[in-house]
Amino acid sequence: MRLTILAAIAAISLPMAAPAQGNDQTLADIRQELSVLFVELQTLKRELSTTGGAQTIAPSSSVLDRVNVIESELQRLTAKSEELEFRIDSVVRDGTNRIGDIQFRLCEIEPGCDLASLPETPVLGGGDAPVAPRPTPPASNGAQMAVGEQADFDRAKGELDNGSFESASSLFAAFTETYPAGPLTAPAHFHQGDALTEMGQSSEAARAYLNAFSADPNGAQAPMSLLRLGQSLGRLGQLNEACITLGEVGTRFPGGEPAAEAEASRASLGCS
Repeated sequence: MRLTILAAIAAISLPMAAPAQGNDQTLADIRQELSVLFVELQTLKRELSTTGGAQTIAPSSSVLDRVNVIESELQRLTAKSEELEFRIDSVVRDGTNRIGDIQFRLCEIEPGCDLASLPETPVLGGGDAPVAPRPTPPASNGAQMAVGEQADFDRAKGELDNGSFESASSLFAAFTETYPAGPLTAPAHFHQGDALTEMGQSSEAARAYLNAFSADPNGAQAPMSLLRLGQSLGRLGQLNEACITLGEVGTRFPGGEPAAEAEASRASLGCS
């Protein structure tokens, strides 16, 4: 936008600097350029406007309500990004194939052109590799583990088991940044919460447990993550939030050890 405005200033100032050339045609040119710039500015303003699709979280909402809103928004954004990625890939593939077809037809017309010597058509928009059909990923019931993911997780878990809580917390934090959506992401957040709890950092631990629950709200780690989140909130003095969160453990995951421990924690906090 600054470049556009500077261009408008230059378009105005340069003709005025030479009064010998000032005439009706020059002024008309300036007016026309200003009109074009005005249209461009309006277009940029429309691009900067939001669509209003993002959900807002009321300050009075419970922790679980906020988690549900965040989870829903993440799912919406993920679906939208995948849709856009598919559309972009389709356009790139179709455009590249069309260019390759044009090259082939031109070679047929030109005398002396050897079809066998035609190079691979470069990918439309950049890149050196030719467009090929995207391989179908293998069927899987869960996220695929990246190379080195298990080793990095075991290294951080080893530090936690050895009582090196600060080192374990740092390693788990780095792990979740490197593998933000892997099969071990939720356990990594959970164990980071354990390390932070041992260090007396209840606020950071609560956020780690919340991240663990949000990463896989129906997974094997979810009941304990929700339990530890409620207990951390209790240590922080947020009794109302703690009681609600601990109550949700038995509601969502009834009959297990986490549910029983959650009821014991509710009793110790005096939850009604």
